[in-house]
Amino acid sequence: MASRADNIASSLSFSNFSKATELKQRIWFTIGALIVFRFLSFVPLPGVNPLILETLYDQTRGGILDMFNMFSGGSLERMSLIALGVMPYITASIVIQLAASLHPSLMALKKEGEAGRKKLNQYTRYGTVFLCAIQGWFLASGLEAYGAQSGLQAVVDPGVMFRVVAVINLVGGTMFLLWLGEQITARGIGNGVSLIIMAGIVAQFPTFTANLFEGGRTGSISGVLIAGLVVMVIVLILFICFMERAQRRLLIQYPKRAMQRGGMQADRSHLPLKLNTAGVIPPIFASSLLLLPLTITQFAGNSIDTTTGSGQFIQTLNQYLAHGQPLYMALYAVGIIFFCFFYTAVVFNPEDTAENLKKNGGFIPGIRPGKRTADYLDYVLTRITVVGAIYLTAVCVIPEYMIAQTGLPLFLGGTSLLIVVNVTVDTISQIQSHLLAHQYGDLIKKAKLKGRMR
Repeated sequence: MASRADNIASSLSFSNFSKATELKQRIWFTIGALIVFRFLSFVPLPGVNPLILETLYDQTRGGILDMFNMFSGGSLERMSLIALGVMPYITASIVIQLAASLHPSLMALKKEGEAGRKKLNQYTRYGTVFLCAIQGWFLASGLEAYGAQSGLQAVVDPGVMFRVVAVINLVGGTMFLLWLGEQITARGIGNGVSLIIMAGIVAQFPTFTANLFEGGRTGSISGVLIAGLVVMVIVLILFICFMERAQRRLLIQYPKRAMQRGGMQADRSHLPLKLNTAGVIPPIFASSLLLLPLTITQFAGNSIDTTTGSGQFIQTLNQYLAHGQPLYMALYAVGIIFFCFFYTAVVFNPEDTAENLKKNGGFIPGIRPGKRTADYLDYVLTRITVVGAIYLTAVCVIPEYMIAQTGLPLFLGGTSLLIVVNVTVDTISQIQSHLLAHQYGDLIKKAKLKGRMR
């Protein structure tokens, strides 16, 4: 059943879009900021040979680098100033959220409101700088050894100075992206960091489309397969839109209060519980853990001795955990399901929600306030999380299997589609909110004019 806000939003007319001057300014600012992000993705690190780097990167595809490269819009492949993208910030924010749910002092800080939120954001930025420095140092060290076995050198002048310069540039690039994302959130439309990730994914769509139709022209990809992929993508997008907006709405009732004319009225509200509370975090975590061993061995190259027991174990492990193998798919599905329940338990606390309802005088009809309400919320949340975990597993595993069977790029992965659809829906919702506010503003002005005429 649609809410009143959804009904109003569906009846909005975009003909008033030209009159919403502030909304147009916000959209143009967002587009300009995303253009700056795309320009930065083509500025290489000092001391890196881009041509040799492209050759070496083609030899090590299939690991976790492909996923990070997708999120950064190809910046990692070109080793640009923003090669790390915003992934260190996402990692740091997840760690801070987990710590705020487990550590007593951070948990108390989380309950302090706006001041506590600013303090946690400051800790997240400190963690981002630390992670960028660590990742940048290892990335620079890996670049120096990258392709040494094949006689190719991606770094023009390797040494300590190159590593220091690379770390400074990578930290500065990531922090600039964070500042750009904050500016988009404050002065543009939508969530800035999410839009930057989505822009990086969408930026590879023209290349993917060109390669797909070029394969159809040359005959390497059949026309039936291309048509099937297009239909699959459309169905997946519609299915993701439906499931991401699905929610379980619990009726919340408040005590009766006296009206102006002597009557009594009981206020009612709803507590919406999203079907997919964890968002896109479970597939990102699961794929990262599974692809990490393969990526490490790819960087190590021929230095692994396959005659030893450990070397044979690593080689066998890589064969079973290769992309598209049954063990990889099974562990990927198990990882998604586990992180769905784990991250949902982190972001939603039934006890805190029940306590807040009790303080405000609200209660669920038929459920006693307090611990019984917390148990009921936990029961409902567990049931809908089961459905959400099955949905995420199907959306992520089925495209991954088709990618492994057809050899197509990672763009069609379920994680990328989830991010693009989620960010698009959220941005459209904010645009509708601005149009709705503008429509109400016009109604208020007309009411004032009529009042003056009387």
